[in-house]
Amino acid sequence: MAERNRRTVRDLRRGNRARVLQRLYFDGPLSRQELGPVTGLSSGSISNVVAELSAEGLLEEAGVVDSDGGRPRTLLRVAPDGGLLVGIDIGETRVRVELFDLSLTELARTERLLAQHGYDVERIVAHVRTGVADVLRDAGADPRRLLGIGIGVPGIIERDGPEGPDGTRGAVVHGQTIGWRAVPFEQLLREAVDVPPEVPLFIDNGAKTLGQAEMWFGGGRGAGAAAIALIGSGVGACVDHGDILDEDRTSLALEWGHTTVQLRGRRCRCGSIGCLEAYAGAEALRERWREAGGPLPEDADDETALAALLTAAYPGRRGTPDPVALALLDETAECLGAALADLVNLFLPERILIGGWAGLLLGPRLLPEIRRYANEYALRHAAARTTIEMGRLGPDAVTVGAATLPLADFLTRGGSRPEPGGTGTPPRTAVEAVRERHRTPVN
Repeated sequence: MAERNRRTVRDLRRGNRARVLQRLYFDGPLSRQELGPVTGLSSGSISNVVAELSAEGLLEEAGVVDSDGGRPRTLLRVAPDGGLLVGIDIGETRVRVELFDLSLTELARTERLLAQHGYDVERIVAHVRTGVADVLRDAGADPRRLLGIGIGVPGIIERDGPEGPDGTRGAVVHGQTIGWRAVPFEQLLREAVDVPPEVPLFIDNGAKTLGQAEMWFGGGRGAGAAAIALIGSGVGACVDHGDILDEDRTSLALEWGHTTVQLRGRRCRCGSIGCLEAYAGAEALRERWREAGGPLPEDADDETALAALLTAAYPGRRGTPDPVALALLDETAECLGAALADLVNLFLPERILIGGWAGLLLGPRLLPEIRRYANEYALRHAAARTTIEMGRLGPDAVTVGAATLPLADFLTRGGSRPEPGGTGTPPRTAVEAVRERHRTPVN
C-alpha cells in the first residue's frame, strides 16, 4: 500500500508539472496568478511547481505586467535552453538532420543527398549517425542535454518489434515502396548513433510528422479535423481529429498514395496498378514526362525533372506552353482532386493542406484545378465544409514535426529527463504548440 501511495504522489506531482509546462508552452508567457485558472491548480501548488521547474532551468522570467492596483506580476515562459531536440527527415531525395532548442529555434542543420531512389538501410543509418554528430558539433552542444531524437520515415511503423540484444523492443519500418521489409530501424539506430543511452528515439511516418507540424505551427492550427497530404517522390497523408489539448485527439497515418485512382492504370512502384502515387508522385511524373517525349537527360533526378516539367508547361510571358506538359499536369491535378475528394468523403475534414517538396512545387500552379476536381468528385455538403490550401511550413515541415515527437513526450512527462532504457514510442496525446517563433495565424 505504501508503494502504491508513493507512486500516486509521484504521478500527481508529474501531472501538476505537466499542466504548468504545457500551458506556458502553449499560452505563455503567463504570470503565476494566470496559471491557476488555466491549470486548475491551487496557488500553493503553482508556487511549488514553478519553483521546481525554475530551479531545473526549465522556466525563466519574461518581463512584468502591471496589475490592477497591486504589485506588477512577473511573467514566466519555458526556457528555450532547457534542452535540445533533434528532428530527422528520412526523405526520398535526402536525409535532413536539424538540432533545435525547446522553442524549436534551429541551432544547426545538415543534409545528406541520396542517390536516385537509393534506400540502402546501412547507408541511411550511417547518414543519421554522422548527421547527428555533425549538428551537435556545429552547435557546440552537449549530447547529455538531448531530450530525444525524432525521425520521420516513409512506410508503416510497427511499434513493438522483435526484442533486441539489450532486451528492449523498438520500432520496425515496413517500407514496401523503398524496399524496406520489416527493418528494425530503431534498433539499428540505437546501435549506431553516438548519444547517451537514455536519449530516446521516436520514429514515425513522415506524413504524420508533417501533419503534426502543420497542426501545431502551420495551416492546421485551430482546426478540429484536418487532412495533410505529403507529395514527394512518393505520396502519403495523415488525418488529425481533435484539438491539440484534447486528450482524445487522434492522428492517423494513411497510405493514401496507394489508393486506386485509375482502374487497370499505370503500374505503381508498390507493385499494384492505378495507384495515386503512379500519377502524382514526383518519380512517376518524371517517368511520364520522359515517356511523353519531354527533354530530360537520362540521369535527371526527380527534383530536376519536376522543375523541367513545370517550366515546359508554364514558361513565362515570352515562352509557349508545351501542350503535352499541360495535359500531363491537368491529369495529375484531376487524380489529386479525386483522391482528396476521397479524404473529404471519408473523414469530413475542415481543412486539407498540401505539403511535401513536390507538393510545394506543384501546388501554386495546380491548386485551383485540384480544388475544382475535388469539388466535382466529393459529396457537395462535405466539400462545402472543407477548404484546400497549401501547407505553411515549407520544406522543413517533416523535420520540425519529427522534433515535436520528443518535445511532446518531454512536456507530457512534466519536464522530467529521459531515463536509461526509455522507449521512443510517441505519446498518445500530442501536447501544446509553440506560440512565438512558429506561430501562424489562422484565417
